[in-house]
Amino acid sequence: MAAGITHVRGKLPGPRGRKLLERWHRFEADVVGYQAPVVWKRARGCVIEDVDGNKFIDWTSGVLVTNVGHCHPRLVKAVRDASGKLLNNYECANEYRIQAAEALVKALPPHLNRCFFLSTGSEAIEAAVRLLKRKTGKYEILSFDGSFHGRTVTAASLGGLPGPKSRYGPLMPGAIRVPFPHPYRDPQGWCDDAPRFDKYFYFLESAVASNSTGSLGGVITEPYQGTAGFLFPPRGWLKRLEEWACSRGLLFVLDEVQSSFGRTGKMWAMDHEGLKPDIVILGKGIGSGVPVSAVASTAEIFSALSKGEMSSTMGGNPVSSAAVLAVLDIMRRERLAENAMRIGDFMIDRLRRIAVRSPYLGDVRGMGLVMGVEFVLDKKSKEPARELVREVINRCARNGLLVGAVGTHQHILRVAPPLVIDRKEADESLSIFERVVKGL
Repeated sequence: MAAGITHVRGKLPGPRGRKLLERWHRFEADVVGYQAPVVWKRARGCVIEDVDGNKFIDWTSGVLVTNVGHCHPRLVKAVRDASGKLLNNYECANEYRIQAAEALVKALPPHLNRCFFLSTGSEAIEAAVRLLKRKTGKYEILSFDGSFHGRTVTAASLGGLPGPKSRYGPLMPGAIRVPFPHPYRDPQGWCDDAPRFDKYFYFLESAVASNSTGSLGGVITEPYQGTAGFLFPPRGWLKRLEEWACSRGLLFVLDEVQSSFGRTGKMWAMDHEGLKPDIVILGKGIGSGVPVSAVASTAEIFSALSKGEMSSTMGGNPVSSAAVLAVLDIMRRERLAENAMRIGDFMIDRLRRIAVRSPYLGDVRGMGLVMGVEFVLDKKSKEPARELVREVINRCARNGLLVGAVGTHQHILRVAPPLVIDRKEADESLSIFERVVKGL
C-alpha cells in the first residue's frame, strides 16, 4: 500500500471488481487489449477510484483522451447543460456547433480556417482521405511503417502496424508505406543524418518511384507514432517531410488525433517545428472524454466538396460541441499546455535517471506529457521484454499506478497522464514506478 494520494488494499481485482469482471465477460466479447484488472468507478483530475475503494494515479488519460483531467467540473457542467436542451439534430444547425466551430478555428494556426466535426478519430481519418482524393483527383497516399490511424478499412490500410489489418484483407489500394525514423533503433543511420536527412529522403524517393503508379496525391503522418511505441522522429525531419511533399505538389496531412490539445507541451504538435499542414485530423483530447473529432483545413481545399458529400450522424451534435467549447476554454484558462511542458520535463528527467540504474529500461523518450519507456531484456541486444512489461503493469497497479503498454511487441510503457497533473501527483507516481522497477 502506498501512502499519500494512492491507496490499494488487498489483491487486484478486489472482491467487487472480480465479480463485475466475470459478469462483464459473460456478456461483452473480451477482445480489448491487456489492462490491469481494475474496474473503474469514478475519477477526478488524475486520480481514479475503483469499485473496491482503491485509489490510483492515472498515467493513461484513457488513452490520451482526458487532457483536461477526468470529469473536469466545467466540462461536466457544459455537457449537462447541453444535454438538457438538445441531444442530436443531425445536419441541422445548432448554436453549440456554430460556437464550437468558430472557437476551434480561432485556436488553430491561421492558415487552417475551416473545420468539420465528426465523432471518432477513425471517422475523421476517413473524411480527410475523401477530402484529399477529391481535391487532388488522385488515389495514392504515402504513409509510414508503424503508423496507426484507426481500425476502419481506409485507416487500417494507411496504417503500418500488423494488428489492425492482419487477416482482414483485401485493403484499400493506393497506400504506399515507407519506414518512419526511429532514433533508438536506427541501423541505417537515417536519424544521424541531420539536418537534411539526405539518406532517408534518397530512400523515400526510390520507394515512391518503385511503388507509385503516378497517382500520388498526398502524405499522411503522425507527429510522433503513439501506438508503435511513442516514436519521435529527430527534430527537423517533419519539416523536411513537409518541404518534400510541397516540392512534389502533394497535400501534407497531419494526424494530430493523439498529439493535439496540449499533449506535447504546445497546443498543437505542429507548432514545435512551425509546420503548416494542408489537412489536420483532431480527436481524443478535443472532447476529453466526450466522443468528438474534427478535420481542419483551408476553405480552398474544402471547396473541392459539394453539398452533401461529407456528413456524420453524430458529428457536431450539441453535446459534443459543448464539450469542445469547454475544453478549449479550460485549456486556455488553466494553461494546460504549459503545465504539460513543465511537469513533462520533470517526469522525463527522473525517468531517464531511473533508466540509467535499471538493466531493463532501454530508452525513455517523449515530449510534454507523452512519454514512452521501452523495456528490453538486454540493453545491448535491445530484445523487447513483453512479458516483463505485463508484470510491471500489474505491480504498478498493486501499488496505486495505472499504466498501459504500446508497441508492436507491447513492450513499451505509456506515460501520458492528464495534463492537470501537479508536481505532488507526478512525484508520487514516479516513486511508485521506481520501486516497481527496482524490484524486477
